Amino acid sequence: MTTGAVLAPLPVLIPILGAAATMFAGRRPRLQQVVALVALAAMTAVCAALVYVVDHSGTVAVHVGGWGQTEPGMGPLGIVLVVDRLSALMLVVSAIVLLAVVWYAIGQGIRDGGDEQPVSIFLPTYLVLSAGVCIAFLAGDLFNLFVGFEVLLAASFVLLTVGASEERVRAGIGYVMVSMVSSVIFLIGIALTYAATGTLNLAELANRLDGITPGTRAALFAVLLVAFGIKAAVFPLSAWLPDSYPTAPAPVTAVFAGLLTKVGVYAIIRAHTLLFPGGSLDGVLMVAALLTMLIGIFGAMAQSDIKRLLSFTLVSHIGYLVFGIAVSNRIGMAGAIYYVAHHIVVQTTLFLVVGLIERQAGASTLQRLGGLAAASPLLAFVFIIPALNLGGIPPFSGFIGKVALLQAGTESASVLAWALVAGSVITSLLTLYVMARVWTLAFWRARADAPEGMLSTAAPAGLLEPVANVAVDDRPDVGRMPVSMLAPTAVLIAVGLALTVFAGPIFGFAERAADQVADRAQYISVVLTP
Repeated sequence: MTTGAVLAPLPVLIPILGAAATMFAGRRPRLQQVVALVALAAMTAVCAALVYVVDHSGTVAVHVGGWGQTEPGMGPLGIVLVVDRLSALMLVVSAIVLLAVVWYAIGQGIRDGGDEQPVSIFLPTYLVLSAGVCIAFLAGDLFNLFVGFEVLLAASFVLLTVGASEERVRAGIGYVMVSMVSSVIFLIGIALTYAATGTLNLAELANRLDGITPGTRAALFAVLLVAFGIKAAVFPLSAWLPDSYPTAPAPVTAVFAGLLTKVGVYAIIRAHTLLFPGGSLDGVLMVAALLTMLIGIFGAMAQSDIKRLLSFTLVSHIGYLVFGIAVSNRIGMAGAIYYVAHHIVVQTTLFLVVGLIERQAGASTLQRLGGLAAASPLLAFVFIIPALNLGGIPPFSGFIGKVALLQAGTESASVLAWALVAGSVITSLLTLYVMARVWTLAFWRARADAPEGMLSTAAPAGLLEPVANVAVDDRPDVGRMPVSMLAPTAVLIAVGLALTVFAGPIFGFAERAADQVADRAQYISVVLTP
C-alpha cells in the first residue's frame, strides 16, 4: 500500500477511537482532556501529511474492504475514500481549528466545572463531530457523503443543546427540524440519482450523468443544490443559522461557525465540478450568492449581540464562496478554495474572541459593553486582527481572497458577474462598518455610556447558560482570561496571518486544487482503476 492509502482512513479512525476512549474515561475528566488533545493533534499531523502526499503524488483513492470492482470498468464494491488537493486542504484546516477549539474549551474550564455542569459527554461528542466532518471530506460516493453529514449533525444536536436551557432547547428544535428537512431532500436526491444512473459512486456518476437528458440532469442538480444549500446556509435557505448558533457555548459556536457550513460548500463544489459541469445552474447560483452576501450583511448591521452579528456575517461571507463557484473559471475556483480556508480560520477566531469578551466583561451584547480597550489591551488586539481580516483590509488574507474573486468576476464579464463584483465590494465595505461599530461600542466608548453598562453575568459561563445578572462592581469573578484560552486564540490568529505571509505558495496550492477539481478525468481514473 502507498503512504497515501495508509493515511487516508486515519482522519476518521483517530477521532472515532478517541471518542470511544473518552467515553470509557467519563469519570476521569483529566484523562478525557489528554485523550482528546492527543487524538486531534494526531489527526492534524496526519492531515498535514496528506496535503504533502497528494500535492506531490496526486489523488489518493482507498477502496475500503478491498473487494474489487462491481464489474470490469466500473467502480469499487463498497466504500471508497478519495483525497485530492481540495479535500486535503479542507481536512488540514478543519483539523487545526478542531484542535484549537478543544484546547480553548479545556482552558475555559468546562471540563472541571461544578457538579451541575454536563461535562461527561462533551469531549466524546466533539470527537464524533470531528469524525463526521472528515467522513464528508473523504467520501467518494453520495451515500457516504450523506453519512458524514448525519454523523456531524447528530453530534451537533447534542452540542447545541448541552445544558438544556429553554433558549438552547428552542434553538435546537429549530436546528433539528431544518437539518431533518435537508437530510430528507438529500435522500430524495440520492434516490433519484440512483434511479437515473444505477450508481452512487461519484466517479461512476461523473461518467453516467453525461448520458442522461439535460432536463433530468438539471433536476437532479437542483434537488442536490437545495439540500447542500440548506447545510451551507445559502440564501434563502439560511434563516435557521442566526437563530441556532449564538445560543451554544462559545467553543461550540466557534466550531459550528467555522466548519459546518463549509461542509455544505464543499459538497456544492463537488457537485458543480465533478457531477454537473457545464454551468447549467450558474445563473441561479450567482443570484443566490449575491442575495446571500447582501441579506447577510444587512442582517448583521441590525444586531446588538455580537454572536448574532457574527452569525449574520457568516451567512454573508458564504456568498463569496458561492460567487467563486458560480463564475466557473479557474481563478474563481482558486479564489473560493483559498477563501474557504481563510474564512474557516477567521470566523472561528472571532467567535473564540467573543468567548473571551464574555469572560472579561460578563456580556456579549453591545448594550452592556464598553471600555474593553482600556480594561484589556490584549483583548482589543486579539479582536482587531481577525476583524480587519474578515473585513478584507490589505494585506490580510481576506483581501487576497476577495481580489481573486473580483478578478474572476471581471473575467467572466457577464451582467450577473458584474452585479456580483459590485455586491461583493458593497458587502466588504459594510463588513468593515459592522466591525468598526463593534470596536467603537465595545472597546472605545466608556462602559458607563452603554444603555445597560452596569449589568453583567454573575460569573463566566461554562457549558451551562448564565442566568443571573448582577451589577458589574458586584461581580465576584472579574473575568480574567486564562492563558489556555488566549493561547489557542493566538494560534488561530497566527494561522490567519500565515495565510497572508505565505499567500503565494498557499494560493498556488489553491490554483492547483482548482485545476484538479476541474479535471474530472483524473478523479475518475484514480477511483475506477483497480
